Order: sequence, then C-alpha cells, then structure tokens
Amino acid sequence: MRIKRMWLELPLHLMLIPGLVLILIFSYGPMVGLVIAFQKFNYASGLFGSSWNGLDNFKYVYSLPDTMNVIRNTIVISVMKIIAGLIFPIVTALLLNELRKQLFKRTIQTLIYLPNFLSWVILSGILIEILSPATGILNSLMASVGLEKVFFLGDPGWFPYVLVGSDVWKEFGFSTIVYLAALASINPTLYEAAVIDGAGRWKQTWHVTLPGMLPIIVLLTTLSLGQVLNAGFDQVFNLYSPVVYSTGDILDTYVYRIGLVNGQFGVATAVGLFKSVISFFLICLSYILAYRLANYRIF
Repeated sequence: MRIKRMWLELPLHLMLIPGLVLILIFSYGPMVGLVIAFQKFNYASGLFGSSWNGLDNFKYVYSLPDTMNVIRNTIVISVMKIIAGLIFPIVTALLLNELRKQLFKRTIQTLIYLPNFLSWVILSGILIEILSPATGILNSLMASVGLEKVFFLGDPGWFPYVLVGSDVWKEFGFSTIVYLAALASINPTLYEAAVIDGAGRWKQTWHVTLPGMLPIIVLLTTLSLGQVLNAGFDQVFNLYSPVVYSTGDILDTYVYRIGLVNGQFGVATAVGLFKSVISFFLICLSYILAYRLANYRIF
C-alpha cells in the first residue's frame, strides 16, 4: 500500500525538484561564504586560500564605536514597526468591518493595499518629494498654517518616525486583509446573542470581535519576533543619508557600508553572521510562542 502511494505521489515530488535546486544554489550555496567571517580575506588568495584569524573580525566589530548604536537603532526601529504594524491594521479592519456598502468597502481595501505592490525605490522617490523641506506638499501645508518647516529626512530626531510611518503606509494593507479574514470567520450568532443581551456596537466589538481576532493577533505578533533585527534594508537605504546615521543606521546598511563600500568583507560577514544567528534563535522562539499561545505549528 505504501509503495503504491509513493508511486502515485512521485509526480508531485518530481515537481519539487526545480524549486529545491534553486534553493540549494541561491540559499544554501552562498552559505559557504560564511568562512570569510573567520578569515583575513584577500582577493588574490580567494575564499579558501585566505589566512584564518579566528574571532578577530568579531572582536574588531565589537570595538567599533558605532556598533552598539547601530544595534540599538535596529531594535528600536524594528520594535516600533512591529507595534505600529499591529495597531493600525487592527483598527482599520475594525472600521472597515462596520461599513455596509460593499463597493465603498472594497474600494478602500484596494486603495490601502496598492502601496504593497510598489518597491521602496518608487515609494522613496514619492516620500522625498512629499517631505522635501523646500517644495514638499507636507511642508507647504505646514507653512500655510504658520508652522515651521521640518527637514524630515535630514533630522535625526524625525527620521525613525518617518521610517515607521512609511512602513505602515506600505505594509498595513496586507495585514488589514488578514484581520478582515479573521473577522469573517467569527460566528454571526455570537453577535445576535450579544444584541439580545443588550450589547451595543462598542460592547460587541470588545466582547465578541476582539476575542474572535485574538488568535490571529497573537500568531502574527509572535511570528514578528523573528524580524526584530530586520529593520528594512531597502527602505532605509533609499531614504537615509550620513546626517541621520545616528538614529537611522541599521545592521543591514552597516554591513553594506563596511563590506561593499569599504571592502572589509571579513568584518561585514562577521556582522551578518552575528545577525543571522540571533535572528535564528528569535525565529525559533517565535514559533514556540506561536504554538503555545495560538496553537500554530509550521512542522
């Protein structure tokens, strides 16, 4: 019986081969380069001919004055994105759920989901035009009501909030749809029972809607823990400048400058390996919490 089943499923397994080959080539193959983190890498000697220096690259990174600030920026920006990316989609989903005109509801859903399809190269160009201190729409509106213009992309105090706000603008449409799907799965009889008990819209939301959404909220929140060290390279790289390094520089952009700009490949690989190891443990923790709190299992 088992052999017969294997023969029946053989075409399905064969269909996986192209995908597995691509994963081996582009995901696991480059991992050989991790040895550079423990080498004094030299172009002429190559990957396996360069001299080994043990943990010297890690010690050097730790001794750099900017390292701890970069780690702090990465964590702060990521946590703010996670919190904002949780609150705004939930509130938006609850508001859309109250709409009764389906055409208007679907139009709003489409409009808030559209930025998700745009790359950060395009969105950063739009943001630069909107936030420009000279000709930007936002600063023009502020000046028209007597407020002082702000250089949002050149002020270290404002820059992290610009990153968080623009990330919410781009990504919250997708999360909103996920929460709307969770709302659609709530049993309508619960609302009917709440109405019979005299509950208004607010009490229905508090005692029926939010508890019904709680499993997916817990699930998405716990899974997002694995992204704490991923503050968004594409976004930051397209928006930041040297004047905002103090609050906007993150691990990914730090690795880019050390490795590709300064040519210190061993040091850059050490930073990347450090980030990958910490992210691996955070992802494992997130899956454990997702299983314990939301009964979610990936394996």
